[in-house]
Amino acid sequence: MFCSVKSGGITGLEGHVIHVEVDMSNGLPDLSIVGLGDAAVREARQRVRSAIRNSGLEFPLKKTTVNLAPANLRKEGSVFDLAMAIGILGASGQGNTHLLGDMMFLGELSLDGSLRPVRGVLPIV
Repeated sequence: MFCSVKSGGITGLEGHVIHVEVDMSNGLPDLSIVGLGDAAVREARQRVRSAIRNSGLEFPLKKTTVNLAPANLRKEGSVFDLAMAIGILGASGQGNTHLLGDMMFLGELSLDGSLRPVRGVLPIV
């Protein structure tokens, strides 16, 4: 299953739309994040997995790939956590994906599933 949602990042003072694409397939349960992310983006694997589980939802036992596009832009920080979680839930059939195309998701997830503020929202939007 596939789901794509929008998020955003900044390079210098310029904001960019980042497409968070989630693909799920049969295979050993795994979560891979690709797309030129820094350490905080790579650490999102644990934050997103824990946040989904601790929110009372199911983290899918599938091979899951999250692509942060475009691949040529460096992705920094935890601003993509919320978009990744929503994309994973959408791809696993745990949410209505019809309205996601008109929205942008920005925010860091804590391990209990609550949202934390992120910097740089104004230039992104």
